[in-house]
Amino acid sequence: MMQFPPSRSPLALDLGAGLAIVVGGATFLNRHLAGAPVLPLVSAIAAYLGVAVVVYRTWPGRRAFGWANRVTLARAALVALFIGALGLPGIDSGGSILLATVALAAIALDGVDGWIARLSDSVSDFGARFDMEIDALLILALSVAVVLVGRGGWWVLSIGLMRYVFVAVGAVVPWWRRELPPSRWRKVVCVAQGVILAAVLLPWLQPPVTQVILALSLTALGHSFGRDALWLIRNRNQNRAMAQADNETARTSRFS
Repeated sequence: MMQFPPSRSPLALDLGAGLAIVVGGATFLNRHLAGAPVLPLVSAIAAYLGVAVVVYRTWPGRRAFGWANRVTLARAALVALFIGALGLPGIDSGGSILLATVALAAIALDGVDGWIARLSDSVSDFGARFDMEIDALLILALSVAVVLVGRGGWWVLSIGLMRYVFVAVGAVVPWWRRELPPSRWRKVVCVAQGVILAAVLLPWLQPPVTQVILALSLTALGHSFGRDALWLIRNRNQNRAMAQADNETARTSRFS
């Protein structure tokens, strides 16, 4: 098993390093792109701080943050830069290449964190959830970018919002929150969404070609979520019983 250098720094230092990446990247954009306003810097920092606060509040703290989570944090910094870049002037022309480049860099790092976690024996529920949430945020930001650059209509936002709607249902229906069985199709579709949305941003693809590609992408995503929803509905009685058992266990442990 590959050994990585020990990670002893407090979580705040890791989060601070990510913030430094965001500030440096956004500052570079503001200085080297003519007429770039300060909005991208502010937006990127705000987006990253939002992620950092959630990470800080949900980090279990039972072990060092680890190199795998640091890679995911670097992806979060790139996603924050992407969100900040949406406010750049001329983003619907040559700026779309910049957007696609940042997005593809974040996508390229996807999987690296999981690979490091497996090699360093540091796989955790937190790391898996952290990675998944950054994926979802990137896909939502990409959906917004596609609309802003005119490669697709407002219906494209449904690609980025579908996962959040799925989670919102779980906030109301407890048995909807049960862990889904592993699915290779789900993983393939998730990765494909990011790659397709980023590729559509490139200026060499224009409507109606982009609209056809996006419609096919949305169809595949809808099929994936539809399969998961159908599994949850078919197993709702078992899922409901498990959810009640989990609640009872949590209630018991709280007062023990």
